[in-house]
Amino acid sequence: MGDKVLVPTDDGPEVAECVWAAQWVTEDTDGFPKLAGMATEKDLKRDEAQRRRKAEAKVAAKRLIREHGLPMKVVAIDHVLESTGGNGGARTTIYFTAPHRVDFRSLVRDLGATLHCRVELRQLSARDSARVQGGIGSCGRDLCCATFLTDFEPVTIRMAKDQELPLNPLRISGACGRLMCCLKYEHPLYQKFQATAPAVGSRVTTDHGDGKVVGHSVPRDEVIVRLDADGSRCSCSRASVCGPRQAHDAAYPQA
Repeated sequence: MGDKVLVPTDDGPEVAECVWAAQWVTEDTDGFPKLAGMATEKDLKRDEAQRRRKAEAKVAAKRLIREHGLPMKVVAIDHVLESTGGNGGARTTIYFTAPHRVDFRSLVRDLGATLHCRVELRQLSARDSARVQGGIGSCGRDLCCATFLTDFEPVTIRMAKDQELPLNPLRISGACGRLMCCLKYEHPLYQKFQATAPAVGSRVTTDHGDGKVVGHSVPRDEVIVRLDADGSRCSCSRASVCGPRQAHDAAYPQA
């Protein structure tokens, strides 16, 4: 941990820091990227120079955006040296967010003249912006999109309803302002449970007697039943309860 290494990217190896100790895993690691080696002093100097260029480009971009009066917010800067080398072979990519499409042709020209390199501007969506910037989610851990998620799968408000979550935007929205990606993680489990469990309000027979289903506990795979005998409630396994017809068939099996 703490060692500087070279990680392969589309723009060549980049300097990175080991933040997790080596460990044995049961998963197949053949598809994982392989390190290009340990970072040398030359690599560290190149990385430091690129960091300075990124900082300079960010300051210049913010100043020119303000001068042009464009509704843009700079999210991240990427600066790479292309194969030709030198400033003439450098490329600076500026990632930004905006409420709508922006005509930034004049801004690109001014940025190129200021930074003396080829400049590209790329507009990011709200989810991509959160992935690039990173952050901490409401669970207290790093954002999923900034750590292990590779693709954004569609998330709907129906998933929150099926999990009986409060439909409060502050409770079910992520750092990007969209529905949290983790709403999809347990949704198949809730769908399977609701397809096989007795619905709330239905009459069932349990080991403790007949009663009425008044609630579900999906994580525990149980249903909550209010007994007819004394009005008390009990938690029963989803597989152990059955409706009146099922109880009749079990008591009087066909010959």
